Amino acid sequence: MGKDSFYGVPKVLIQLAEAMNTEVVDWRLAIPPAYGEGYCKGYVFNEHIRMLVLDYKLNEELVLTNPDKDTLGRMILFKFRNMLPVDGNAMSKTTSELPSVLIATSRIDSDQLIPVHSNRASINIEVDASYLQSLFRFSEPSPILQSLIDNTQPLLFDQLLHASIQKVVDEMFVSSIREPFTLFYLRIKTEELICRLLVELEKRDEEHIYDLNSKDIDSLYQAKESLLADLSDAPSIDSLALTAGMSASKLKRLFKQVFGKSIFSYYQDFRMQEAARLLRNEKIAVSEVGYRLGFTNLSHFTRVFKEHIGLNPKRYTKSKLE
Repeated sequence: MGKDSFYGVPKVLIQLAEAMNTEVVDWRLAIPPAYGEGYCKGYVFNEHIRMLVLDYKLNEELVLTNPDKDTLGRMILFKFRNMLPVDGNAMSKTTSELPSVLIATSRIDSDQLIPVHSNRASINIEVDASYLQSLFRFSEPSPILQSLIDNTQPLLFDQLLHASIQKVVDEMFVSSIREPFTLFYLRIKTEELICRLLVELEKRDEEHIYDLNSKDIDSLYQAKESLLADLSDAPSIDSLALTAGMSASKLKRLFKQVFGKSIFSYYQDFRMQEAARLLRNEKIAVSEVGYRLGFTNLSHFTRVFKEHIGLNPKRYTKSKLE
């Protein structure tokens, strides 16, 4: 695998290996200890779709020029975060971040979304917009899907991911598929992932899609960090707007476009996903989880949890033990 082809290894991965005086073996680059830790995997399925699986940290910043930068004008980026594939040599780590995916048109600077120095538990998929359009037919696509297909606006969408999509990712890397079928299998699962994401995006009810710039994106993520800094006490819209450096009306409009929910709905959804994580992984009592997340009334916590997760906390905990 010393060369890139439609059914091979992305050029950027080969370039990274050369910069570290090593090589890509079976689509995988192990970061040499002298340069850092972790690994990268890369697959070029065909001229329309490619994937990088990234879980690494470098000791020093490494400057690379994307060799495909001038040929990716129609590509849409799907960046999955906090979805560590099962790999015996993957770095062990904990994170309070929930699984999510960034979906960006080619008008957004991908270097802002894909840091070179560190990429933890992420999967980057690039798909040609025309190829994506050929995979489905809509008489009247939703404004969001139409904007992705057109790929002419600088747009970014951020979607929280639930168990059904995590299951697809796990299947991609747990299943034992013999080498002649590896790329074929991974391409099918990759397209399944994209299909499930488009189904979720199509549910959004945005009537008008606004262009984004780098300042808007930075401001929105600053507001998001402030929003989620304390899951037991939500900040006011005015304080978030001050943090973002934009009017409250603009913040509410762009936040809903990017994250798919109103500010308060997003806060509650994230809050309940964190509650589910605490019940599932930390095995914390239901009453304690509710208290940690700022609920003084257990019945209220139970009702909100069921609205977002589909089961009440006790039933959810029991289902995870069976």
